[in-house]
Amino acid sequence: MTVTRPTIGIIGTGAIGGFYGLMLARAGFDVHFLLRSEFSAVTERGLHLDHASLGPLTLNPVQAYSSAADMPPCDWLLVGAKTTSNADLAPAIIQAAAPDAKVLLLQNGLDVEDSLRGLLPDSLHLLGGLCLICVHRTGPGVITHQALGAVNVGYHSGPAADEPSRMNIVEEGAGLFRAAGIDAQAMANLQQARWQKLVWNIPYNGLSVLLGASTTPLMADTDSRALIQALMAEVVRGAKACGHDMPSGYADYLFMMTEKMPDYWPSMYHDFLHKRPLELEAIYTRPLAAAKAAGCELPRIEALYRSLSFIDRRNR
Repeated sequence: MTVTRPTIGIIGTGAIGGFYGLMLARAGFDVHFLLRSEFSAVTERGLHLDHASLGPLTLNPVQAYSSAADMPPCDWLLVGAKTTSNADLAPAIIQAAAPDAKVLLLQNGLDVEDSLRGLLPDSLHLLGGLCLICVHRTGPGVITHQALGAVNVGYHSGPAADEPSRMNIVEEGAGLFRAAGIDAQAMANLQQARWQKLVWNIPYNGLSVLLGASTTPLMADTDSRALIQALMAEVVRGAKACGHDMPSGYADYLFMMTEKMPDYWPSMYHDFLHKRPLELEAIYTRPLAAAKAAGCELPRIEALYRSLSFIDRRNR
């Protein structure tokens, strides 16, 4: 029996979209990439990935498009663009989506799906994907992968009427990544998964900008280590206030994992460096508001957020 593999579209072929799209194409999936500024470079030279364990990988030719209207109907759409552009992505998603398509946001932060849900047809499934990965762009169509790569997938909203139907779709999404050799888990609770990712994102993303330091120096200094752990503890407290219990020792696990990682500049630092808007709303504003609504104040995270807001305004 012939098994038909889904057609996959990548909306936002930066570090995240480029990495996962290339790995899926390498595994034999029919993958189509939407690009803007890097369209010419990728069509001429392909996508290049320096993989931490597999070495140099190249996808050439690339099924690349400068307009979503030119893409074939895609069964799965993986959105790797920044959360700051979510409200502008809806037309491209609608144009590239097959009927009953699954839209998976590979983005950081809390409630990032909400800004898109009202702009998409009710017939489209909307999912969230949390990527635990060290990856960055080093040039047009050139990506460097330093470590990790796991994806946690959860269902947000759409026509799946019951929990078994939603989990079947989530398992299908996780299965795409596993088929490409990437660790992936189906999460029953998307909000819980997003809070878990915030335990890492809130301290390391923000402090990289505030202190101008990557993970290795942050982990080497006594004061910054203590601040990271205090911020992590506040995220866990905020999550619990919102009804999400973290796995026992989860913050300690992430802290020790970071200690073993190669030196890494988080994505927010790259946004700051290139004078792009920082993803403050998704990573700081919404978690702070959710915790406050639950009667939980997070003063260290609040102070970090206020400092980053000042830096972001001056930078742009």
